[in-house]
Amino acid sequence: MADYHFVYKDVEGASTQWDDIQRKLGNLPPKPPPFKPPAFTPAEDGDSARKDKDWIDNKTEDELEGLEDDLDDDRFLEEYRKKRLAEMREAAKIIKYGSVIPISGSDFVREVSQAPPDVWVVVILYKEGFPECGLLMNCLENLATRYPATKFVKIISTDCIPNYPDYNLPTLLVYNNGAVKANYVGLHSFGRRCTPEGVALVLCQSDPVLNDGQGGDSSREAVIEGVRRQFIEKVVREHEDDDDDGSSSD
Repeated sequence: MADYHFVYKDVEGASTQWDDIQRKLGNLPPKPPPFKPPAFTPAEDGDSARKDKDWIDNKTEDELEGLEDDLDDDRFLEEYRKKRLAEMREAAKIIKYGSVIPISGSDFVREVSQAPPDVWVVVILYKEGFPECGLLMNCLENLATRYPATKFVKIISTDCIPNYPDYNLPTLLVYNNGAVKANYVGLHSFGRRCTPEGVALVLCQSDPVLNDGQGGDSSREAVIEGVRRQFIEKVVREHEDDDDDGSSSD
């Protein structure tokens, strides 16, 4: 015959009078507090997260496409989404260069004179072994990455113009819509210290030569204001670095 053992288990936290008396006498440990589950707090997900301009600005083009149905009930954000998509697609249409492109004499007409009419082309005439050419080239390489919608090209001076005198090096030519818009002969054209910011300001003296390809305001005034801001930030950084070096040597 099977031996059955039944264990009675009362409601959690309940106790008998006998147990209570034994606890008062110190014969039993204190009764543990009854279990209380933590209060329910719904987790914040992508749908309930705060949606505003900053939230949309962080989306890629594919993600913005996918938001069309989600934002139908918010007219403002839906209009802003459409605006962001249009800006991104317009910026994608702009030809991007991003470096100083080497060309030969036979390439000049195709690469410079026949460049698209909305593209500004900056040409440096140079020769290897001239320190002044190297200094200006470094500045142009810096600007080419900052302003990828502006086309920067380099060509050996005598490949471009036979018998071009070395004492005129380096020389910059600025083209737009097939015509020369400006020329700068010699490094002195860019001030006592030849810096990317200084070269940028000279290039934009009369025309909006530099374009970052972001689809924003590329007017001459906007470019100059951006260059001035970058120059000030650079001076501040260099000053802070000098202060840090000075304090570390004490």
